[in-house]
Amino acid sequence: MTKIPTWIPVVALALFDADGRILMQQRIAGKHHQGCWEFPGGKVEIGEIPRLALVREISEELAIDIDPTLLDPCGFAEETGKRDIVLFLYTSRQHCGEPRGLDGQEWGWFTPSEAYSLAMAPMDRVLLGQIDGARR
Repeated sequence: MTKIPTWIPVVALALFDADGRILMQQRIAGKHHQGCWEFPGGKVEIGEIPRLALVREISEELAIDIDPTLLDPCGFAEETGKRDIVLFLYTSRQHCGEPRGLDGQEWGWFTPSEAYSLAMAPMDRVLLGQIDGARR
C-alpha cells in the first residue's frame, strides 16, 4: 500500500537571464491565488523526485526545456490551512529559449526590485526574499 503524504510537495523555479532578471508568470483565473505572480512550477507527482518534477512542469507550462543538473536548491516556504503545501525553490542561470505561456498565462522577466512590486502569491514573496538574502 502506497502512503501518500498529508502535505502537498510543490516545486518552483527562479530562472535568471543574462541580465539578472527573474522569470515570473501570472496565475490564471480559477486557480488558487489567481492573478498573482509566481515562480513557475507545480506539484510533484507520486514517484517523482522534485527536480525532475520541475523539469516536467516547466516544459508543460512554458515550453522550455531545462537541464536538471543545472538546478540549484535555494529555499522553501510553507502554507497551512485547507491544504498544507511545501514549496521548494530551485534557481538556475541556464539559457533555455523564449518561454510561451501554454496555459494562457502571462509571463515576464523582472529585476528583483521589479518583482517585489508585483502582486505575488504569499509563498512566492517569501521565496523572493530568500533569493534576495542569498545574493547579498
